[in-house]
Amino acid sequence: MSRVAVIGAGAWGTALAIQAVRAGAGATLWARDHGRAGAMQATRDNAAHLPGVALPDGLRVTADAAEALDGATLALLVVPAQHLGTVLSTLPALPPVLIAAKGVELGTLRLPLEVLLDARPGLAAGVLSGPNFAREVAMGLPAAAVVASTDAALRDDAAHRLSNASFRLYGQDDPVGAEVGGAAKNVIAIAAGAVIGAGLGENARAALVTRGLAEIGRLAVALGGKAETVAGLSGLGDLLLTCTGGSSRNFSLGVALGQGRALADILAERNSVTEGVATAPALLARAARAGVAMPITAAVAAVLAGKADVAGAVRQLMARPLRQEGA
Repeated sequence: MSRVAVIGAGAWGTALAIQAVRAGAGATLWARDHGRAGAMQATRDNAAHLPGVALPDGLRVTADAAEALDGATLALLVVPAQHLGTVLSTLPALPPVLIAAKGVELGTLRLPLEVLLDARPGLAAGVLSGPNFAREVAMGLPAAAVVASTDAALRDDAAHRLSNASFRLYGQDDPVGAEVGGAAKNVIAIAAGAVIGAGLGENARAALVTRGLAEIGRLAVALGGKAETVAGLSGLGDLLLTCTGGSSRNFSLGVALGQGRALADILAERNSVTEGVATAPALLARAARAGVAMPITAAVAAVLAGKADVAGAVRQLMARPLRQEGA
């Protein structure tokens, strides 16, 4: 039996490990904390991040990275984008890798795949991305996602190894477009949530999401990605889910901001990372370096930094010069 190593035992890492077993592969899940790994292995439950979803018998949990990777022929890196470089520095040799982190690294402004390949040049690697809530995938509800890689053999192998009747994976060769979509949708979702939290209506959310998609497309193409990727599962699909689903951490954070709550108070109540908070300023800086205007991203970054309130940010967006839609 082929075996998959999943590095990162948050909700999404746990869900992907469960899915790997469900699809017929053995799987090992790595959790950084020894106590938590032991508790999950003993109780068969990720009480901190995915409570109530039983871990299957074919899934082993460990805090030993070497043990997790021993014999694995595919690894999934499912740690927050801001921690990816640190985690990579602690890992032994890796088999082919799919990254399921979404974001832009603060400081370096690198996308996750760039972080990986800078640390492990020449490694067969790609991205797993799409419109997926972890709990629904873990429960076996129907879902689809994308395996994006320039390595056709990796795309095909991973798609066949992780797919089953409830989880369908599509291959494509544009990891840049997939990563830009995955990073930017979290920022746009904060804006969408803020609009709803502030009581500005569904018309405003629809307009914002649509213009947000235009921003994502401009940046993806500028960085070498494809416009059609942005119209697919890792772009439009992920954006729609994150901007409308009540389970979205980024959308719910935006709702709370729109209701007037302080960012520090919102984050203090959470035990998982809301990626859009760190991604917004990094994404904006990466776009500026590429000469791409991202006004919605700029507005979110300003609100998160305490430089604008939601009402003021919306006024600034609505007051921008009139232009042709495709310009």
